[in-house]
Amino acid sequence: MATEQRPPVSHRKLGLFGVVALIGAGLIVATGIRAREDSSAKLKEWTDAQAIPTVAVAPPTARALNPTIDLPGRLEAYSRAPIFARVSGYLKSWSADIGARVQAGQVIAEIEAPDLDQQLLQARADLVSQQASARLSEATLNRRKTLVASNFVSAQEIDERTADLANKKAAVNSGQANVERLEALAGYKKITVPFDGIVTARETDVGALINAGGGTGPAMFVVSDITKLRVYVNVPQSYVPAVRIGAKAVLTMPEYPNRTFAATVEASSQSVDVGSGTTRMQLALDNARGELMPGAFANVRLPLERDAVPLHIPASALIFNKDGLRVATVGADDKVLFKTVTIARDLGRDVEIASGLGAEDRIITAPPDGIADGDQVRVVGTGAKGKPTASEKQDVKG
Repeated sequence: MATEQRPPVSHRKLGLFGVVALIGAGLIVATGIRAREDSSAKLKEWTDAQAIPTVAVAPPTARALNPTIDLPGRLEAYSRAPIFARVSGYLKSWSADIGARVQAGQVIAEIEAPDLDQQLLQARADLVSQQASARLSEATLNRRKTLVASNFVSAQEIDERTADLANKKAAVNSGQANVERLEALAGYKKITVPFDGIVTARETDVGALINAGGGTGPAMFVVSDITKLRVYVNVPQSYVPAVRIGAKAVLTMPEYPNRTFAATVEASSQSVDVGSGTTRMQLALDNARGELMPGAFANVRLPLERDAVPLHIPASALIFNKDGLRVATVGADDKVLFKTVTIARDLGRDVEIASGLGAEDRIITAPPDGIADGDQVRVVGTGAKGKPTASEKQDVKG
């Protein structure tokens, strides 16, 4: 059986096939290189994007989170009189103990002062002697004047007798003043009450040695009028302009946990204590029923009135370092800009800013570590220009 002969392939066709194969291989290599370059470019772009920190921003809130301030206060009697003795001696008796209600002019104690009694007796005796001398001098002068016409008495003697009478009358006046002074002191042997009130302290007893004046020991008695009380509160300097005279405050007392009491801001010391940085303010509190006691502690809630609504930011936005207290903000070009701020009030999760920020600022609510002025950031949150795209979300997740 004869075999079939295939025609030989021409060299031209073989060359054409080789060229096509070579071109195809080149295209495959070029496509691979291009794909790798695109992948590298995307990887670099993704890496650069990941290097830009993503921050959440929010504008400051212009709202009064808490229009009041709570401060400790101290109650004092509206009228309080420590009573000291004006004469020295021994306490003879007393009739009003602590808690006793007393009235103006009431005698609550009596002092026995024998030394003063003797001084008064001596002064009265001296006055009688001086009066007698003055009467004798006056009678002598009158008799001498009747003898002037007969030239038995010279004008010089008349002048001397007149001067002597003047001296005697001056002595009488001095003696009279001394007697009245001692009688006034003797009147202080009886201790009287200056106004209606309650005896809140008694620091003496029968037989106790009493020294005149108020610099040698405690007061014998303390009388207080508690129908109206003063409430003293030390207000921090930054809040003083917001507490107005006439404002109504609310007091709570530990002994009355379910009750409140109304008080009125009455006066301010108009000065700042150097040690505490506070201004003392006085409030008036009606206590007609006598339920509250002077010296007691009270929690005072004062209303604050502001000319402008203060700005508040999250406490997490604050950065404190060697440059002071600052807040990181984001500008229109999404770059970081630090601003120095001062705090008016620390409210826990929020802080009230006194200065350094504007209502239009975009605050980084939780600034990452190492962030610096001029850093580019990716902004998300309520203060961002727009919502992040899907690719941005994917980058954030990646």
